[in-house]
Parts: sequence; structure tokens; C-alpha cells
Amino acid sequence: MYPQHIHHWINDAEVASAGGATFEKRSPIDDRVVATVTRGTAADVARAVDAAAAAADAWGRMTPPRRGEILGRAAAILRAREREFGEIVQTETGKPWKNAVAEVSSSADLALFMEGEGSRLYGKTMTTPIANRSVRTERTPIGICAAIMPFNSPLAGVAWKAFPALLCGNAVVAKSHELTPYTAIAFGKVLQEAGLPAGLYTVVQGFGPEVGMPLVEDERVGLVSFTGSVSTGKRIQQTVSARPVLAKVCLELGGKNPLIVCDDADVTLAAEHAVASAFIDAGQRCAAGSRLIVFDAVYDAFRDALIARAKKVRVGSGPEDDCGPVVTRASLDRLLATVAGAVARGGRLLAGGDAVGALAPGYYMAPTILDQVSHDDEISQHELFGPVTCVYRVAGFDEALRLANATSFGLTGAIHTSNMHRIERFIAGYRGGLVSINGPTYGAGPHMPFGGVKNSGNGFREPGTESLDVYCEWKTIVVNHDPQRV
Repeated sequence: MYPQHIHHWINDAEVASAGGATFEKRSPIDDRVVATVTRGTAADVARAVDAAAAAADAWGRMTPPRRGEILGRAAAILRAREREFGEIVQTETGKPWKNAVAEVSSSADLALFMEGEGSRLYGKTMTTPIANRSVRTERTPIGICAAIMPFNSPLAGVAWKAFPALLCGNAVVAKSHELTPYTAIAFGKVLQEAGLPAGLYTVVQGFGPEVGMPLVEDERVGLVSFTGSVSTGKRIQQTVSARPVLAKVCLELGGKNPLIVCDDADVTLAAEHAVASAFIDAGQRCAAGSRLIVFDAVYDAFRDALIARAKKVRVGSGPEDDCGPVVTRASLDRLLATVAGAVARGGRLLAGGDAVGALAPGYYMAPTILDQVSHDDEISQHELFGPVTCVYRVAGFDEALRLANATSFGLTGAIHTSNMHRIERFIAGYRGGLVSINGPTYGAGPHMPFGGVKNSGNGFREPGTESLDVYCEWKTIVVNHDPQRV
């Protein structure tokens, strides 16, 4: 199902770049070239935005329930083609099969959820002290929304942005991540089959400076939604701020997420959730549990349980595997060097730390655990985006909470304890967008808002009903009437 040549998707057709250049897409599973991808230019971005501008107005005038019906049909198509989309996601990311198809199911769930919101796209009415006046608010479309994709969950990544944006009456111009270029095209074909009018969903391929920034700079774009690195998110924010016409910016950035294990925790359960948090999707998720903060009283028991559980993680991309490859050879080399540097500075390697030779030339890294690293060390402060986690010993709750907050990130956090007083203090005291009690650091659903604080985001949330506030503008309407003229 994966094509040899991947193009843009503009006006419901696959089109090559005006410049004619291409780049290679390699499989993380075996390092082979699986496709050549058209390398977009600013001219291609302009074509995509032109198509969106031509289609947006009529779409915005369609009633929200009718727009929702198209999303419902898209959900049915995704479910019917679960295997096809699973193969696309696996080819691009190398994910184990069960994780690839789970992404298809969750994307269909989101389409159904957003279909329902088409009948609940409510505003509100308000009282006023002024006689003969009524006041109400309505949600209105933004117009054109730029969706800049992550690579780690390519189908869920585009679904989280495109489905609420389209429901709210907008056109979407998606910038495919260069490492996962075809998923967004296949998604566009689903929308076309579901009945979405041409021009409302377009995709441009290529690299950030060549297509991403021209898209952000285009003054016809009223919203930029970006999921990715902190540095790129800040650059987008700065670029939009420098435009003559401002736009909304929705940023979902990185995480350095803590999982606290208290002295009354179920150590076996905590180790299970810590391993899932650290190593699912090869740790390439913003909600990965990369900092395990453990009370001294149970440190040795937890460490031993963690190592034992990590040894059972099956590395590979097969039906029964748990931890796939990282996305590029460069990522693998960077992770190996980062771990080696931490060990050279005094860290102790408890598990992993090397590439899986039996799976070469694929980009597989053994699940890696370190302890005895400083919490100020770069490995403790920077998002790694790989199957690496560190364990820290603390005396008690106050120190654990302090360390949990001691990074520039604030995306997710978890605590394992049976003490309700600790639970409530952690909920109140951890500065993050998601808190998990006796579970993993990750968690999402179509009805759940997701996002963070500090360097993890700028306050918006996707998906859930909160995403409607991302992709709509509020309009306040004041109507004055004169009873004498009835």
C-alpha cells in the first residue's frame, strides 16, 4: 500500500513540487529507501493556501451538523481500512503492529466524537442591564488553519488537528512531517471519499525552512497548530508575532515527565507502568515517563522490579513486540551518545544503553535505564525522545514533588501511592497539564483535553471539546430593539 513516489495533496489530487526536487524516505525497520518524496517550496505552499482560501468560505457557511456527518463517514472508512492504515503507519514509524493499528482506531474514535460535537457547537445567551437589548455569543470559523505535524503518531497527529478544525468550519493546510510523509496523503483520500469538498484539506511535503515557515508567514493563515520541539515552537511563535497580521498559535511541545513511586506504592504495578511510560513507541512520545522519582524506602525493591520488567520488553516491529525502532539513524546515534555521556559523568547503566545488533540495520535501541545521574545533568533536563529513563532516589514526598517540578517542562506527571493526602497534594502541586494516579504518565482520548504548561505548550488543548476553542473564534452579538416600533 505504500507508494514509491509521494507528492503533495492539493485540490484533491497528488501533485509534484513546482521545483522538481525530491528526498528519500527510509524505513526505520531496515534502513531501506521506501519512497522518494517531493520536496516542496514556498510556491507549493502558496498553491495550497490558494486552494484553501477558495474553498473555506462556503464550507464555513455549511451547518455544523452537516460538517460533522462527513467526519462520521471518515470514521467508518478508517475502521474499514484499519489494516491498510496500520501498514502505512508501521512503514513510516516502525511501530509494532498492535500500536500501529491502535492509532487507526483512536483516530476513528476522534472523528466520531467530533461528529457529535457538530450538534453541540454551542454559544450562550447572557443577561444585560440595558433594556431592550439581547446579548449572545457564537462560534465562528477562523478560515484557514495550518497544521504542522509530528512524526511519532502520524495518523493521530493529523486527526487531532484536522477533525476539529474541519468541524469548526475551517480549511486545513497540513505540513507533513518529512519522516512520515504519506500518512497525511492517505488521510486526505479518506476525507475525499467521505465527501469533503476539494480544497478544504491540503498537504504539502518538505522541510521546515522551505515549506513550514512560508506557511506560517502567509497572512491568510489565521491559526497555526504545531506539535513538536520547543525550539521550533518558539520560532513559530516569533514568526507569527512579526507578521503584519497576527494569528492564533497552538503549541503542543515537549515533556520531561515524572513518575513518583512512594513508600506505600504497589511496587510491581509501579514498575509495570514505568516501563510502559518509558518504552512504548520507543519512548518517542511527549508524554513518555523519563524521570522515575522513588522514595528511598522502596528504591531497591522498585529498581529491581523495574529491571526485571524491562528485560521482558520485546524489541521489534512484529505482532507481539512492544518497543519499535527510533525514527532515524541520526536519532539512534544521538541517543547512544547521550547515554554514554551520562555514564561518563557518573551515571550507572542498569539496563540497555546500546543498539540491538540482531535487528540491524534497523534503528532499534535496547530499553535503557540509568541511575546515579544528577537531576541537573543534561540527560535529566532535556527531552530525549527515545527508550531511555532515569531513576532518582529521594527521601520523601516534599523532595519528590520538588524534583517533579524542577524542569522547564510541565506536560504530564504520575504518582503511585495509596495515600489520599499525598494524591491531593500532588494534584495541586505538580505543574502540568495531565496528572495520573497509580497509572502511566500518558493518557489520552477523544474526549480528553491534552497539553501542558511552561515549555510544554502555550495554554491550548487538543482534542476534547476544548479543541473547539482552538479552531473557532468567539463572536459576541449585541442586538438592540425598540418596542415602540413593533
